[in-house]
Amino acid sequence: MPVKEKDTPTKGETTRLAIEDAAVNLFMEHGYHATSMRQIAEHAGLALGGIYNHFSSKEELFEAIIIDKHPYKRVLPALLAAQGDTVEDFLRSAARLALAELKSQPYYMNLMFIEFVEFKGKHGASMLLEIAPKVLPVFEKLVKGRKELRITNPVMLLRSFFGMLISFFLTDMIMGNSHLGKLMPKDPLDAYMDIYFHGIIRGKDE
Repeated sequence: MPVKEKDTPTKGETTRLAIEDAAVNLFMEHGYHATSMRQIAEHAGLALGGIYNHFSSKEELFEAIIIDKHPYKRVLPALLAAQGDTVEDFLRSAARLALAELKSQPYYMNLMFIEFVEFKGKHGASMLLEIAPKVLPVFEKLVKGRKELRITNPVMLLRSFFGMLISFFLTDMIMGNSHLGKLMPKDPLDAYMDIYFHGIIRGKDE
């Protein structure tokens, strides 16, 4: 008798993901509040009652999307694949790989705007509960193995790194294709990371 592979999703998991995909498409097209559970059910090819077998409310569905669709599932392998002999080299490599993944699924930023504007970030704790155990070890290892780091708290290093990535991503969306974008350095990410690593004030010895 053949053994079922662990990675094979169950029928319930497949249906749940189909509901989430339908909801994402509708949220992107119409917005969160303008999308009803009935519309999501129809888009997923389900009866309205069928959707409530998986999610008790639209907010619960949205929270599941924030967790299940979070780009860390693609960014984490990028972080693990990053290389570099120094902290700077490693984080520059990680940043480029992570940003490439973020840009490959820009819908997620739209979902995060809904999370910030509509829900004031209330689902952040649930999101971090899922993400932190998988991402934090990368930064714990970095802090323990790299003596040149001024930051010794891996959570602060994690926060500062992803804060830098998100701020670059958002400002690049606004300014990258504008007339100001033409005045920026040839490699704006590299220049941005120079500021992240060294600040904007020259040292006394420079």
